Amino acid sequence: MYTQIEVGERQWAKAHFFICPAADTMRQELIDKIWAVADRVARSEDMEVVDVEFLGGGKHRVLRIYIDKEGGVTLADCENVSTQVGTILDVEDTIPGAEYTLEVSSPGVERKLTKPKDFERFAGKMVKIVCTEPIDGSPAWNGTLLEFKNNTAVIETAKGKQAAIPFEKIKKANLKFEW
Repeated sequence: MYTQIEVGERQWAKAHFFICPAADTMRQELIDKIWAVADRVARSEDMEVVDVEFLGGGKHRVLRIYIDKEGGVTLADCENVSTQVGTILDVEDTIPGAEYTLEVSSPGVERKLTKPKDFERFAGKMVKIVCTEPIDGSPAWNGTLLEFKNNTAVIETAKGKQAAIPFEKIKKANLKFEW
């Protein structure tokens, strides 16, 4: 649909843009399906899926899967998961349209912490936590993750200040690499 606007002797088309909330839901459903496939493969190799991202559109779509395991992942681990997941996604025709780039990697040294078990696993490590609302007057905390129990992360800053941050008030969190 377009509207013509007369400008002098020329006519221009005015585009109308529509926002479709269903597209976000469909994209999330696709990510959930991909996550299930990746999780099945990762578990069979004693690994875990940390995150799945599906970015871009058309011929420029990128599917990124982040995997991890105790001691870290190797290039061979990434190759193995990539081959298995790619084959399953293609055979099951999970992703509509044939063109996308599959990338499988480690989550990196500043990996996201998204699940309670992530916080339990990385107790004693440096973290950054951004809150959904200020906790003890601060919207974000950097410091050592002392513990995670009763669904609450306890963090201590370099200045010795402690905060107890309920899991449901954590907007995002990640490890901080110590140089």
